[in-house]
Amino acid sequence: MYSYRLHQFGPEARPHLSEEPVPQPLAHQVLLRITACSLNYRDLAILRAASTLSPKAGLIPLSDGVGEVIATGESVSLFRPGDRVAGCFFPHWQAGPLTAEKGRGTYGSQSDGWLTQYKVVDEQALVAIPDYLSDVEAATLPCAAVTAWNSIQQSCPLQPGETLLIQGTGGVSLFALQFARLMGVRVIALTSDEQKAALLRQLGANEVINYRQHPNWSSEVRRLTHGRGVDRVVEIGGPGTLQQSLLSCASGAEIALLGFVAKGDETVDFFTLFKSGTTVRPFSVGSRDDFIAMNRALTTEKLRPVVDKVFPFTQAVEAWDYFEQRQHIGKVVIRFTHE
Repeated sequence: MYSYRLHQFGPEARPHLSEEPVPQPLAHQVLLRITACSLNYRDLAILRAASTLSPKAGLIPLSDGVGEVIATGESVSLFRPGDRVAGCFFPHWQAGPLTAEKGRGTYGSQSDGWLTQYKVVDEQALVAIPDYLSDVEAATLPCAAVTAWNSIQQSCPLQPGETLLIQGTGGVSLFALQFARLMGVRVIALTSDEQKAALLRQLGANEVINYRQHPNWSSEVRRLTHGRGVDRVVEIGGPGTLQQSLLSCASGAEIALLGFVAKGDETVDFFTLFKSGTTVRPFSVGSRDDFIAMNRALTTEKLRPVVDKVFPFTQAVEAWDYFEQRQHIGKVVIRFTHE
């Protein structure tokens, strides 16, 4: 079989293709024929040494992948050959709050990820794919969709009629928009151009703000909410957007702190945070139980992930290059074909 591995990190680093033996499952493991993977900003940050992680050299990258079960260990009870499954972002987090023990072994940083033709995975680290989704669509779920789901469901679920602010047109933001609209939540979206604005409106955004035309976009958020502010922010920008997000919040609102894609040196003003009454809550994807709950909602509503572009496995490096340009709308997926 063939796998891509990361041996170096930094501005010039690239994934390298290697030929290796097909692994064999142990008692509680299954062997998967991988059919699709998707890219997240985390994967790019690891490659460019721009994250807070300290990844091991030589690992297979990517946290998100799906495949078909082709063999099972002798003690496997959850799946059988032919089943279509997706990997959980955290292979040891089954349920409950995240702990250091449950957070170990993350793909692409501490253990081999999904950019490989065959992979052995513990059965407890997998979930069944909703039948109505293609493998390409299902490959977008493990990180972005589960993160978006928890950002509006956890600690205090958003209620119909409340207002959510999302940033951009990446995978997490678009999933948050789709989930919020299913729940009857009003959505205000930030973007940088009209093509992206049109897609956001098509997916159900009630209002769209062009942040290039309105660099201090919190004023527009306030105007659109009649001075009140929003009830939740799906914060994927981080350093470059957090201050404006705080200024956009209603009293008692929550910021779901998810990412750091917007570079910037604007500091968060203490008194803005203090007076806002806003809770800033970091989220880290979710558990296997969260993934299963989200899949039930997906299946009920037949929600379709937004896929920007699909690359073949042989063009995985080109997929990374395209993703790094940051012009995609939705998810970038790598699809496998097996001779």
